[in-house]
Amino acid sequence: MTLGRMVFRNDSSVKEFILLGLTQQPELQLPLFFLFLGIYVVSMVGNLGLMVLIVLNTHLHTPMYYFLFNLSFIDFCYSTVITPRMLVGFVKQNIVPHAECLTQLFFFCFFVIDECYILTAMAYDRYAAICKPLLYQVTMSHQVFHLMLAGVYLMGLLGATAHTCGVLTLTFCDGNIINHYMCDIPPLQKLSCTSTATNELEVFIVVGINVLIPTLTLFISYTLIIFNILSIPSAEGRSKAFSTCGSHVIAVSFLFGASAFMYLKPSRASEDDDKISAIFYTIVGPMLNPFIYSLRNKDVHIALRRTLKKIMFV
Repeated sequence: MTLGRMVFRNDSSVKEFILLGLTQQPELQLPLFFLFLGIYVVSMVGNLGLMVLIVLNTHLHTPMYYFLFNLSFIDFCYSTVITPRMLVGFVKQNIVPHAECLTQLFFFCFFVIDECYILTAMAYDRYAAICKPLLYQVTMSHQVFHLMLAGVYLMGLLGATAHTCGVLTLTFCDGNIINHYMCDIPPLQKLSCTSTATNELEVFIVVGINVLIPTLTLFISYTLIIFNILSIPSAEGRSKAFSTCGSHVIAVSFLFGASAFMYLKPSRASEDDDKISAIFYTIVGPMLNPFIYSLRNKDVHIALRRTLKKIMFV
């Protein structure tokens, strides 16, 4: 460990980074600041509000809504890790100390991997509810739920640790300007003055695992769900079953599509493309998720009405 610190001190002269942000056009800085500030506020209110509804309403105390609570919690933390630092870049030069940059990278990786696996756990929950309704209480018992939730956060911790340790092996000599609005792996690799081949391999393996496992689980779960739904005799029953899965499919497509494009494409791709694709899963996704899951959800509507009535009559 001491040797690692000595190598880091001797080889890396960069102690802070400058984030260029989303754009360098001065006329766009203020409008974009208010746009993303609005998105951040909506994201915070939406996710926090959904968490409060789930806690206050006992009829939402089921595995499905406990998973949704954790999704909102992850999105709440996720937005807080990314957006405030991005907003700083719209009003002044965004200088980030080396340690803070790595801290942001760690928590960003932690929460994005958590989100992949919580969405996967939610797909399995829908499979159990639709395909094995009579065995649902056994299939999704409290013990199974807690084991799945522990697995979600454990995979996030392992992935974030691997990515952060990988970046720690990089050496930064002179360049310290990151063409991004956050400390992310691809722009940091481009700044390194030593070979990034090992680091790129680590990223490809870890991201590949964290995309492949959820994708296979999601594919198998939804294949079984679709076959089961098609066997339902009534059109109303099929429509109801599809509606319970539609929101989840939208959220999954949003996250996995943007993140796979970001990390599994060639490193020579445009940095502007990186920033645009990152916006979808770091900022837009956490804002949309609470609305995707609540707009067509009758249980959430009932919980909202009950909570508002309690507030009004207090």
